[in-house]
Amino acid sequence: MRERAAVAVGLALLVAAPFVLEAMDEAFLLSVLTRMLAYALAAAALDLVLGYGGMVSFGHGAFLGTGAYVAGVLLHHRADGTAVIDWPVRIGGTAEALVAWPAAALVSGLLAAAIGAISLRTRAVHFIMITLAFAQMVFFLVLALPQYGGTDGLMVPGRNVLVGASLAGDAPLYWAALALLVAFLAFARSAMAARFGLALKGARMNERRALALGVPVYRIRLAAFTLSGAVAGLAGAVLANQSSFVSPDLLSWQRSGELMVMVILGGQGTLFGPVLGAIALLAAEEELAALTEHWMLILGPALLVVVLFFRGGLWRVVAGKGGHA
Repeated sequence: MRERAAVAVGLALLVAAPFVLEAMDEAFLLSVLTRMLAYALAAAALDLVLGYGGMVSFGHGAFLGTGAYVAGVLLHHRADGTAVIDWPVRIGGTAEALVAWPAAALVSGLLAAAIGAISLRTRAVHFIMITLAFAQMVFFLVLALPQYGGTDGLMVPGRNVLVGASLAGDAPLYWAALALLVAFLAFARSAMAARFGLALKGARMNERRALALGVPVYRIRLAAFTLSGAVAGLAGAVLANQSSFVSPDLLSWQRSGELMVMVILGGQGTLFGPVLGAIALLAAEEELAALTEHWMLILGPALLVVVLFFRGGLWRVVAGKGGHA
């Protein structure tokens, strides 16, 4: 009951946020909240492999950045009237979110499938290092594309439209990001309670026993890794719209590390915990950065205290020790 109450209160606060900020004449903060929701979506996606699957991926920044670049490139070519691909078929840019966002998820998912197919044949530190290596390869590939800004990044002309309705302004994009986050959390919660999720968690606890029982561990982990990458790419598409700019930094290993901190801070294997972790971490960064330019000297020890004294993450504190997804 405590966990359900925490979820209900959190959702109520997110739904009420636009109206409260509008009444306080601080609607500009909606853009900051939208960024938090996008990172919350990416962190929840990472929790599928990190928290439930026990796979420490240090390359999810690559999927986040890939999704952002796909959405940004499609908008870029839509504004220029040029084609993204000329052969074997001509594919032009688009501003329609129902096309661009699934495309971002698809490309990121395919990239995750390719990386996962190789990485999942390794274990422990080798898995961490190979996901990091692949992510860095994608990072340097983007840097080598001068037509999309290279090291300077890509300015995104305008925002997507959703079924013809513009996502310009802070409120429409906020509601779209919130809807995506809620939909994914509902889907993932059901999936983790189903046979797929039970098999994934069973393989994390005892891989040999799962194999002995006939569980296709490799295929289940690859499916989870692919789904996680696709959802991270979807979060990237939201970020591209929120900032109207796509930077190679989104693909960096630092971004992957930041996503891992969000998951660990909120609570691994809880789904809702990474959402809380993402919001808490980004809110702390915003507040501390406004106080001092040396805000990292304050944030670092604070995160250390949370990790040492709240082993289950912030969500365990909010929802109780038995809180789980």
